[in-house]
Amino acid sequence: MACDLPEPTAPLVVSQELLERGCELIPLPAAHLIRDGAGFRFEAFNVAYRLAGLGIVADRSPMLAALGEKVDAFLRSDQRRIDLDWQLGSDIDCRYYRVTMARTTRLTLDRCAISFLDLTPQILTERSLRREMTTDSLTGLPNREGFGELIEAAITEGGTHAVMVLDLDRFDRFNACLGSLAGDELLITVARRIKGALRARDSMARIGGDEFGILMAIDDSEQEAHCLAERIRAAFGSPFRLTDYRLSVECSIGIAHGSAEVGDAQELIRHAQFAAKRAKDTGLVEEYQNQALAVARERFTMETALRAAIENRELRLHYQPICDLTSGKIVSFEALARWTDREGREHSPTDFIPVAEESGLIVPLGRWALDEAARTLAGWDHDAGGNCRVRVAVNLSAIQLQRDAITTLLDTAFSRYGVAANRFTLELTESAIVSDPDRMAAIMNELKELGATLAMDDFGTGYSNLAYLQRLPIDVLKIDRSFVTGMLADRDKISIVRAILSLSQALGMRTTAEGIETNELAQTLAGLGCTYGQGYLYAKPLDAASAYALLMPSTADTASSVS
Repeated sequence: MACDLPEPTAPLVVSQELLERGCELIPLPAAHLIRDGAGFRFEAFNVAYRLAGLGIVADRSPMLAALGEKVDAFLRSDQRRIDLDWQLGSDIDCRYYRVTMARTTRLTLDRCAISFLDLTPQILTERSLRREMTTDSLTGLPNREGFGELIEAAITEGGTHAVMVLDLDRFDRFNACLGSLAGDELLITVARRIKGALRARDSMARIGGDEFGILMAIDDSEQEAHCLAERIRAAFGSPFRLTDYRLSVECSIGIAHGSAEVGDAQELIRHAQFAAKRAKDTGLVEEYQNQALAVARERFTMETALRAAIENRELRLHYQPICDLTSGKIVSFEALARWTDREGREHSPTDFIPVAEESGLIVPLGRWALDEAARTLAGWDHDAGGNCRVRVAVNLSAIQLQRDAITTLLDTAFSRYGVAANRFTLELTESAIVSDPDRMAAIMNELKELGATLAMDDFGTGYSNLAYLQRLPIDVLKIDRSFVTGMLADRDKISIVRAILSLSQALGMRTTAEGIETNELAQTLAGLGCTYGQGYLYAKPLDAASAYALLMPSTADTASSVS
């Protein structure tokens, strides 16, 4: 198309072959856009112009309204060429053009050539590919990348918004038991039910296997997000009906609110996921808190350092004596892990043991503790010129019992250092026993056959079934320090301790009271029938050399208590 060019002296002929090929560049003018005193007028000559969607009737063509002012501005300027993108039509039936206006040496300053490059097929293909990349194929919802784009758009527009992450509970079990097809059907059904609880302007996405994300605008109060979360939880109240199943499904919901400090969509999603993870533990709708993430990062840093400390054998064992309450003589030592990092910082076991259990590091840590305790006991025997006649108590984690061949591990350690199995007391928590009582009973029987003594640690703080307690081969019940500390001033605690002592006597078990700090408390527990005592009255946890020095004056008198 050219501006202010003379009309052709002969009719313009465009071959059918040229039109079928959809040629983008036509060597002859397709139309004239002529400027006169009244403005612009438009004259089209052939069907190619009409096929391009630009029309052939002057007063109805979009050319005049859309490009007239731009052409006029270009002709008034001193530019030789400009390129611009032009969109023609509605969103439903739209065409996209790259428009070029240029002057050549053959054209005067008052004339220019305008060409149109139809980009519609290319743009539609790109949009289709982009839509596939940002859409979940199962549910048709946006995927994580698409959800991120929605959040980015909300951040750009401003206003207050919140991101919610919903995680299905026990979905892996459903998938494993019912099969992937039933799992997919459940996800589709869940998505529909969540959608029904949303407002019209809320956006929803599937951002993971069983995770859904929701973006909502906040009008008045952040409490609106909690109200929506409760509506969703209420929608999960009735069972989900699938083709072959009827399932009750629960979900955990975490919320993260957009703020000036959080300008990244993926970071906002991670915050909501972190809150959803905490919601799995609490059973409540949880909001993201900066402090919680700081704690999580600190735990991760500690996990990394602890892993290196275990690999480099930087931990050590301290030993706290356990004494006979009647004679006051040492009969055993409990081995307790201690950790001082390379910077000289002392880490409390109450901090790093939970991290070790959560990360699985408790398994190599437990192996090291068993081996180190056996090596120390063998060293004491050597220094004493024979059997030093004390036991060593080592704690066994529930995770270690589940993952390790603990009997083989102990037998190997005993053989390596020449220590008899009956010199070891293995302490298990109530949670380790009640988590899988049948399996634990089998393992405990194997340990008993090996010759080890078995103790239940922190008795009374868990949820032990007395029927299990009766049939498990437990030798010692350890009364938790929470019942012992302040016992003399609390009748309820005295009643609890008396009940535990009566139960242990009825079952033929010995007892060890933790947290003894005064002679009066030791005498009272001895009078009630408690067998052993442990606490700062006797000694705090000591390194191996100090523990042996404490042991030696009482070794000879202790022989009868241990045998």
